[in-house]
Amino acid sequence: MDDLASRLGVSKKTLYKYYSSKAEILDELIDLAIENMEEKAAVIINNEQLSLAEKLKGVIAVIPDQQELTDMRTLNQIKKYFPEQWEKFDSFLQSDWEKIRNLVELGIKEGIIKDFNVSVIMKVIITSINTTIDQSFFLENQITPEAALKEIVSILMDGLLEN
Repeated sequence: MDDLASRLGVSKKTLYKYYSSKAEILDELIDLAIENMEEKAAVIINNEQLSLAEKLKGVIAVIPDQQELTDMRTLNQIKKYFPEQWEKFDSFLQSDWEKIRNLVELGIKEGIIKDFNVSVIMKVIITSINTTIDQSFFLENQITPEAALKEIVSILMDGLLEN
């Protein structure tokens, strides 16, 4: 709470005026992150200027603006001390792959993506995206999670796209 109050430039007392608990703040942060990610994905998918491949790359690379939710240490603390909030965020991360799956299936149908097993493609994509939560790897290799995710997407797509 001290860190959050400091980052917002307010006192802890002011925070507690608007939120009754840390869990309530975390609920709102998670709701904002989910909404933010869904909005970003919708903008990409609905952009008629983008090719199917560009849409797929863009949607795979969507991460929340709330950087706290891309850090393994923070996520482990949430999991340990705020199980309800962890379940909410983890449930979203595990279930919201339909947009990507639809793009992959469409890409296979249109001959843009090689005809691999969709479940295997999804497993590779999900596992790759989940590696961006390991902040220690990125710190050791001096790369941001955003840059790493863009490289992961390039590696995945160059291996999936037909010439």
